Amino acid sequence: MIEYGTNTIGKSLTVFEPVTIGFPSRDYIGRTDHPGTVIGAGVTLRSGTILYADVTLGDRCNTGHNVLIREKTVIGDETSVGTGTIIEGNCSIGSQVSIQSMAFIPTHTRIGDHVFIGPHVTLTNDRYPPSGKPRLEGPVIEDYAAIGAAAIILPGVTIGRGAAVAAGSVVTHDVPAGMMAVGSPARIRPLPEEMKRG
Repeated sequence: MIEYGTNTIGKSLTVFEPVTIGFPSRDYIGRTDHPGTVIGAGVTLRSGTILYADVTLGDRCNTGHNVLIREKTVIGDETSVGTGTIIEGNCSIGSQVSIQSMAFIPTHTRIGDHVFIGPHVTLTNDRYPPSGKPRLEGPVIEDYAAIGAAAIILPGVTIGRGAAVAAGSVVTHDVPAGMMAVGSPARIRPLPEEMKRG
């Protein structure tokens, strides 16, 4: 394992090389004494995982292959980050979250507990790219929400508690708790009984 900075590693870490932890963000380039990664107990890191400085992984988290998690991201316990996923930093992700392969999560995104993010989901944070104006604002995905494969969520959109987004949908407005967004642009519908949780 390649280590940069000062890392804190919990018991029973499983590593499939190559893995890099504590990778320096721009603020830390050229320094050796910077804060590294904090890793909880029982974590599994698969080959190709890169964790930046100021990343915290809770207990029993695991990563797939070739996962990138950028600086100032905090991830709760028992969360799984799938192969090829990119988390761009300054994110908050809860416990028992399932992020499937090839998801993209931009800076300033907040994800609650017990959330499901399907494969190839793209969350966005720049309303008028590449201007960065107004300021970058990631989506908010509340507890127990589920996002289907290849859905796109626009900046600043909130997916309410227990809400769902159908596969391939493009969500341009908030989705109320317990409802479902379907289509492009997505329209709000009642959530099927089979999908209700939390």
